[in-house]
Amino acid sequence: MKIEKIVVGLYQENCYLIIKDNKCIIVDPGDESEKIISKIEKLKLNVLCIIITHAHFDHVGALNDVLDKYKVPIYYRNINNEIKYNNLIDVNEEKYIVDDFKFEVIFTPGHRNDCITYYFYEENIMFTGDFLFKGTIGRTDLEYASVSDIKKSLNKIKKYNNEITIYPGHGPSSNLKYEKENNVYLT
Repeated sequence: MKIEKIVVGLYQENCYLIIKDNKCIIVDPGDESEKIISKIEKLKLNVLCIIITHAHFDHVGALNDVLDKYKVPIYYRNINNEIKYNNLIDVNEEKYIVDDFKFEVIFTPGHRNDCITYYFYEENIMFTGDFLFKGTIGRTDLEYASVSDIKKSLNKIKKYNNEITIYPGHGPSSNLKYEKENNVYLT
């Protein structure tokens, strides 16, 4: 599995392409749809689906354009009814298989009540959106945010193995061992 990070928009959001062979999953198409589509076309990838970690505009701003190009399912926790597409798969906390990709959905509210972490357990990688960053966590002072929820989510993530690489919605990647040892919110 290969991970391509495409940094997009004013807020420098991390859109990811999760790639196996010539197939991919798009994570959080936040902005600059032409940049995302250009990368997919350049790599000659077959898009299987889109996964959304949460519905802040900087994570879904390019969703319409990307869906116009690739008519694929969207995996997301639509508890606020903000994303309205016929091809939406409203996820539960369980394991999913999309072609050769296997992932677990983990509800990690706090930054928003719809926040999801996607754990690709065979590859030991997580896409944490704005829930968990290298050295910090997402803001909890916005609409649908909750300090008590993010504390519960952090306790849930602490139980996962230290070797998991995390890919956050902004900034550099990290791993859970580093975060458990250095992130004051996880220590």
